[in-house]
Amino acid sequence: MSWTTPKPEYHAKKPLYICVLSNTKTSQIPGLSAAGKTAELTVYTPAGDSELMHTGNIISVPVMPMTPPYDTPTPAVITRSALNLTKTAHVFVNAGLMILPDDSIPMLNVGAKTGEDITTGKAVHDPKAIFEAAKKVGYELAPTTDHPIIGESIPGGTTTAMGVLLALGYNARVSSSADINPVELKCRVVGDSMKKNNITIGSLKDDPLRAVELLGDPMMPAVAGLVAGFKEFDPDMNIIMAGGTQMAAVYAVAKHMGVDLRNVDLATTRYVTDDKTANFTDLSKDLGFKAYISDPGFGKSKLPGIQRYDTGTIKEGAGAGGAMYLANMMGFSDDEFREEVEKVCAVLKAGAV
Repeated sequence: MSWTTPKPEYHAKKPLYICVLSNTKTSQIPGLSAAGKTAELTVYTPAGDSELMHTGNIISVPVMPMTPPYDTPTPAVITRSALNLTKTAHVFVNAGLMILPDDSIPMLNVGAKTGEDITTGKAVHDPKAIFEAAKKVGYELAPTTDHPIIGESIPGGTTTAMGVLLALGYNARVSSSADINPVELKCRVVGDSMKKNNITIGSLKDDPLRAVELLGDPMMPAVAGLVAGFKEFDPDMNIIMAGGTQMAAVYAVAKHMGVDLRNVDLATTRYVTDDKTANFTDLSKDLGFKAYISDPGFGKSKLPGIQRYDTGTIKEGAGAGGAMYLANMMGFSDDEFREEVEKVCAVLKAGAV
């Protein structure tokens, strides 16, 4: 029985998981991001996620990426579990990291600078250059795979997603990595940033990279560029953008840029679609993308930290929805997947709170 809806139709022979790692100083606004124990520690989360996904543990970062108040383990444990089960090749892309992971992590680079706090009036340095560099990376990776699955790790990314979606003309209500989505704070940050740049809803629909430059983050042009590169190599390639409202924003950027999005779908978790403070399903209809929704039944887990996913603590991240889609596509049941997640957490001593 499929635990992804709709059931994955494509059966990849050479899937490739790619995670774009990035930072935006927007995440350091107190109370905005829960992707780390404190606002200051959010800068370490992408590096820690990559180490965990690649090795099963953290190496160089000072603390395991956890979400307070219950120390729910990062969704990177979900992606690590899928990579373990499926033996899928994987690679990471540095798109403006503040903190680099251990040298053993397989890393490509698109030359991006760290994203600025969007309240300063400038969010991303030269998004066009990031897009073009990532497009080249996608084209070079394309011969190695028939099914790329592209995820991201960037704390603060739902706020920048809201800003870009609004600037492109979409009614954007974005999800959160916290139990309680700080909607009012996000709206205030985005509203102030739009006002500073004289942006109104839909005013940048014909200039998506300008929307990224003023309100977005470096992950966005990097993922859009990867998709464009894969599509330039093979226009019929099936691509999964792994994520929720953040990937919806990237899809919107790519769409408004004129990138070929045939056979490009999103994969996310039930926790995103169930989030009443977000409108992922509406965005799917408005933008025209197909969405695969996975439910791993984490409420049945033996670990309280993992059970917290089922009650709304953390909903997406590190390509978790795409990782679940991958495991399902490769024939693993939700029970097998949960067991693997618990094994990964046991190694980390995570989730047993």
